Amino acid sequence: MKHGIVFFIAGLVLVPPALAFDWNKALEDAMGKTSGQPAGTAASPGVDALSNADINAGLKEALTRGADSAVAQLGVKDGFYGNPALKIPLPKNLQKIDKTMRMFGMGSQADELVLAMNRAAEAAVPEAKTLLVGAVKAMTLDDARGILTGGSTSATDFFRSKTETQLTERFGPIVKAVTDKTSLAQQYNRYAGQAAQFDLIDKNQASVEQYVTRQSLDRLYRLIGEKEQAIRASPMQAGSDLLRQVFGAVK
Repeated sequence: MKHGIVFFIAGLVLVPPALAFDWNKALEDAMGKTSGQPAGTAASPGVDALSNADINAGLKEALTRGADSAVAQLGVKDGFYGNPALKIPLPKNLQKIDKTMRMFGMGSQADELVLAMNRAAEAAVPEAKTLLVGAVKAMTLDDARGILTGGSTSATDFFRSKTETQLTERFGPIVKAVTDKTSLAQQYNRYAGQAAQFDLIDKNQASVEQYVTRQSLDRLYRLIGEKEQAIRASPMQAGSDLLRQVFGAVK
């Protein structure tokens, strides 16, 4: 049966995908990102009336809320696995042969890998809090004003630009330690890694840990973006006088 798994995975990952999947664009689409104020356009009078201190404090509060909320939701047991909208599925190459695997009695191995991937993501997410908070503390007054008058996920985009590289490095080893315990992950990594060297598959899926890390971060930033959009859409419901004052100025 082990040879059967190897055969199916090897046959699949060596087939080039029709198109490379653009995760950044998919995240923007999922969050409904809209264009912000055109370059060179003056801020609204409401924003002009705000002090730099208020803008800075308001943005830091909003960023901290979004980060805390997303990490608290995802960084617990079933934060990913128990939520159908956030659950990480098999890599696309394995999804294509999932039915075949189940026909040959290997469905339990596929299920084991899905569980391991999501548990790995749940274990990794708490690592994000320190870096996210650090990004908030390092935000400048210029950053704050640009974020406030930017698009609907400008704050989230700021987070991503400041933390994504470091979070990718931190998530990787944690995810690998969990997913390496499954035999299917090890076999996938062996063949997918070879295929990626020849550009036959997306490099983001060259290993299970790369795939899970990317999926985890996409979902983390998505949740932060949703929190930001909610505050921007209804600042009067934000539960904070400062947030009502700052984000109400750009309504």
